[in-house]
Amino acid sequence: MRLVSVDRIMAARELLAGVIRQTPIMHSRVLSERCGGQVHLKCENLQRTGSFKIRGAYTRLHGLTPEQRARGVVAASAGNHAQGVAYAASLLDTRATVFMPEGAPLPKLAATRSYGAEVHLRGAGLQESLVAAREYAAETGAEFIHPFDHPDILAGQGTIGLELLDQLPELATVVVATGGGGLLGGVAAAVKARRPDVRVIGAQAESAAAWPASLAAGAPVPAPELRTMADGIAVKEPGPVTFHHVSTLVDEIFTVSEEALSRALLLCLERAKLLVEPAAAAAVAAVLDHPGRFPGPIAVILSGGNIDPLLLSHVIQHGMTAGGRYLAVRVRISDRPGSLAALLAEVGELGANVIDVEHSRISGALALGDVDVALSLETRGPSHRHEVVAGLTQAGHVVTPQF
Repeated sequence: MRLVSVDRIMAARELLAGVIRQTPIMHSRVLSERCGGQVHLKCENLQRTGSFKIRGAYTRLHGLTPEQRARGVVAASAGNHAQGVAYAASLLDTRATVFMPEGAPLPKLAATRSYGAEVHLRGAGLQESLVAAREYAAETGAEFIHPFDHPDILAGQGTIGLELLDQLPELATVVVATGGGGLLGGVAAAVKARRPDVRVIGAQAESAAAWPASLAAGAPVPAPELRTMADGIAVKEPGPVTFHHVSTLVDEIFTVSEEALSRALLLCLERAKLLVEPAAAAAVAAVLDHPGRFPGPIAVILSGGNIDPLLLSHVIQHGMTAGGRYLAVRVRISDRPGSLAALLAEVGELGANVIDVEHSRISGALALGDVDVALSLETRGPSHRHEVVAGLTQAGHVVTPQF
């Protein structure tokens, strides 16, 4: 199997001119400080349709014959590929049908329909949607557009690598979130062809990680589980095309925890003022988890910014908890008028902000005349949490923290 050539990627770049945006690259001071080297963010979250997927989708659809376009196209996706295919089909006057998992985020579902695609919900995950899409293609003659495992898809995604080399000529490392490997393999093909000295690093959610086992086995191996908030990279198994590219060209792949994903997303939102989805945050999380590991300058690709607002609120809370910004404690006080007010005043003096209070007299462990108060507090970080617990204990309270 041949690797996608840089000439093919350059042709895709010319094809995409005027269709996509050349997304900006931004220096991140906070990531640079934490990693001890220069870190830059490639903002594909600002791309049309909200992710890099339009690059590969348009390249693939443009390569179809007039007869194939006349029969329409069909795709399966958790959301971003769906939007890319739908938008590309609208530009090329082709009918698009998309199968999405039943739990697909509503904003991604609505956006896909807004681009003119017919959407069907099938299965609990991407694998079931892929089966449904292939069956539809066999029944109707529509052209199946795989989300990652096709040379045209890799060529389109690889245009990001060419842009990076132009925007950051001194690039030493590029970090890419990966699920099926289309983006990672395409970027690696472009970067390694021009600059074989540049390290290409993949980042995958550890609770949906097919790549480590696949690379160890020398062939695609299914992930044992898909239990991650990063639905955009929750792919059961790499394909043969992407496996060949990644195994040949990529230097290392790291996995990151759900807590690391939350912290990375929150950092992008708070410090970089960039809204990214959990899948995109995987690349940031890998850099944060391994400060000093990668030679700089480092480019981190923010692959997408399509996130359900409801999920965003949960992820923010999860990230704040993981970052030590929340503290849950249970404090035993006497059941007398003014005791609760005095406790809350002490919490305020310690610099914590009260989010929620639960006052309970019902517990078999309580002595007569005592109550338990469960407090949810906002703190300034891990050290401040310990200061609050120590302060309340010194004030004479029985405190049970729940870190």
